[in-house]
Amino acid sequence: MNLLLYTLFLMLYPFGIRIASIWNDKATLWIKGRKIFPTIDSSAARKETIWMHCASLGEFEQGHPLIEKIRTEYPGSIIVISFFSPSGYEIEKNNSNADYVFYLPSDSFSNAKKFIDLINPTLVLWIKYEYWYYYLKELKKRNIPTLLISGYFRKDQPFFKWYRNFWTEMLKCFTYYFLQNEDSKILLENLNIKNVTVTGDTRFDRVITIVENFYEVPLIKEFCGNNKVIVAGSTWEDDEAELLHYAKTNAHIKFIIAPHEVDKENIRDVKKKFVNSILYSEWITGNPQPATGNQQSNCLIIDSIGILSRLYKYADITYVGGGFSYDGLHNILEAAVYGKPVIFGPEIEKNFEAQELIECGGGITISNALELEKTLTDLFNNSDELKNRGIAAKNYVYNNAGATKKIMEYIQENRLLTN
Repeated sequence: MNLLLYTLFLMLYPFGIRIASIWNDKATLWIKGRKIFPTIDSSAARKETIWMHCASLGEFEQGHPLIEKIRTEYPGSIIVISFFSPSGYEIEKNNSNADYVFYLPSDSFSNAKKFIDLINPTLVLWIKYEYWYYYLKELKKRNIPTLLISGYFRKDQPFFKWYRNFWTEMLKCFTYYFLQNEDSKILLENLNIKNVTVTGDTRFDRVITIVENFYEVPLIKEFCGNNKVIVAGSTWEDDEAELLHYAKTNAHIKFIIAPHEVDKENIRDVKKKFVNSILYSEWITGNPQPATGNQQSNCLIIDSIGILSRLYKYADITYVGGGFSYDGLHNILEAAVYGKPVIFGPEIEKNFEAQELIECGGGITISNALELEKTLTDLFNNSDELKNRGIAAKNYVYNNAGATKKIMEYIQENRLLTN
């Protein structure tokens, strides 16, 4: 019955996407990306091929350090990266560590067989989540080593419900699991899945690499000047509502706001709300146009993608969005690694790292604008607390590094790659 419902979902999902494409640019890209089935050079089929699948950009960031390591240690291998979401594919389609970057063809028996025939993978890295039944079943049928990287499980997921059989069937397609925490291990062991190791999250390794290879973002230092700076990343409408009053009443503080959605309509709405703001695209071209006509704008709105992980470097205090939505908080490690306090909303049940960051003192959760304003005022008025929370945040990241090394050791010890 579950397989029937799953198949029905697969049939209806493209139809829903076509409707959404009328007003949603991402949906349009999703459709265009799947009109042509991927192709690959026939010579690639004769080499060892590593296939890494990522749902979106966040999962790619988790897999990135592992792919970098594999590229270095197995330079003769072919690396294929697939994405479900346009937000991953469109940013990383020209990634230098990959030989091929594709949209994953929609899940079906025929597509799974055709795609796996095409790339002929030696090793598959499945990043964190997004379980596609026909692909996983085909990989298991062919005995292709399939590793779940940075897996994270919660008891409210369907794997642990009364209707779990269909879902656990997919779980049992994996050769080995590398998990983020002990709770995930316990949940899998309760399903009699024992081929697991808690290695932590590879995102820790990724953000450390970014900060240790930091390079400047053009003209951001000029915008910040000698002012106090708040960088708010991956914000949604609820996050911006909490920040708005403080930004309006503290013109001496510089704000850098990077909305999660950077389509023209959303950027226009954000600029309209933050009346004393300019766009990053205007700033770097030397043509700033603040909504108020005041050239001393205190708010810079980032209307491009790919630079957020470096923007946090310029902050005194950081804010990460998504914490007012059940869908979840965005990447707090990108901010914490720079040694800056991280503030976020209250919806953190799905993010154990946020809970741990609060416990160590590097993170602060707020529930409304008044709490946010009090927190910001207190931090700016207490330099020792500001410094200590920043140190705690950075230590938390560095103390949890090393997952990539452990996964590579497993790959090498089990000779999953040989050339």
